[in-house]
Amino acid sequence: MITRRILLKNGGIALVGMGTVPSFVLRTVQAVPADTRRKKVLIAVFQRGGADGLNTVVPFGEQAYYASRPTIAIPAPTSGQESAVDLNGFFGLHPSLKPLHRIYQEGQMAIVHAAGSPHSTRSHFDAQDFMESAAPGTKSISDGWLSRYLEHNPDPTATSFRGVAMGTSLPRSLKGETPAIALGSIESFDLRATGPLQQHIRTAYETLYDQETNSLLSGTAQEMFQAIDFLKKANPGQYRPEAGVEYPQGRFGRSLGQVAQLIKANIGLEVAFLDIGGWDHHINEGGINGQLSNRLREFGQGLAALYRDLGDRMEDVLVLTMSEFGRTARENGNAGTDHGHANVMFLLGGDVKGGKVYGRWPGLAPELLYQGRDLALTTDFRDVFAEVLVRHLDCSNADAIFPGYKVDPKRFKGMLEG
Repeated sequence: MITRRILLKNGGIALVGMGTVPSFVLRTVQAVPADTRRKKVLIAVFQRGGADGLNTVVPFGEQAYYASRPTIAIPAPTSGQESAVDLNGFFGLHPSLKPLHRIYQEGQMAIVHAAGSPHSTRSHFDAQDFMESAAPGTKSISDGWLSRYLEHNPDPTATSFRGVAMGTSLPRSLKGETPAIALGSIESFDLRATGPLQQHIRTAYETLYDQETNSLLSGTAQEMFQAIDFLKKANPGQYRPEAGVEYPQGRFGRSLGQVAQLIKANIGLEVAFLDIGGWDHHINEGGINGQLSNRLREFGQGLAALYRDLGDRMEDVLVLTMSEFGRTARENGNAGTDHGHANVMFLLGGDVKGGKVYGRWPGLAPELLYQGRDLALTTDFRDVFAEVLVRHLDCSNADAIFPGYKVDPKRFKGMLEG
């Protein structure tokens, strides 16, 4: 039996779900590249490792920030040296994120500070798992929040490219009953088998369909394989970003560029997921320069390149960033920071009411810190996710996406139109 549970191998794709393949793959055959109907798209970006939100969006207006970080704090804009990029007189972007400042000024980027998971875990594995399942503290939930969105908001016209993760395997966010694709590279887009199916999956499907006498399936093998080759018709090797746009070198930049290509191809992409690692800076984190600065530079340049590359298509696109937890308010003895609690999230796109830092700021005075060490949480990440689903993707049953959590628009921050 050949099922949809086909894992990615060597730059191929994974089609993950339950049951047999034909129906959802064959819908892709019916997709017409010339169809210019534009769908709303969500791009979820996960910063794996626990990014330091306090040095990402800097509360330079609070003296307790500088008292807590004598060697790694980012100077205030009024310091007369390289410093935070002023947002509103209290918060500023790390200077490595300067490419995002123009988007913020244009009202297309919003920031939510002191946001994250209400669960107290400091385990990377558990915190990422809870955020991707959107069920903090519950380990029995096996599917992800993006998969549940796709499941509970079906689209009869959807292609198999509705949910796509850029990488070598599906993230927890997209695992579930609804098929999704893990795409390592558009150029090597293909179906391959793993485990006991060591031969190319096409051979197996050809055998399956050659033996099929059902009139619905008989003779459709060639059409199915045309669907598998669908993206190649866009000549991905010849894709070029808009004039003047350069994505940063590395996997993150390549992934963003390929997401832009998928959007421009009009093949039905609705949810895309990608991640960027390297945020766990216990030692020598750095301030203006250093490890965090380097990660933020790649992060900021990548998001800014995507924004410029998509141009007016950003009216239909929303980028949402997240990290499993923040870092301690105080730097440690190794000029780094340890696992913390609340963090910062970014939203970019046409539906965003940008140019503003949202969320209630709890303060960094010692008596205001969570467990005496961390930025306290004032916005549950599920309220941010829910506002994105309801107001950007027009999700009508958001309660089904968040197990055990009642969605209440009164908790929305008002970051999005609609």
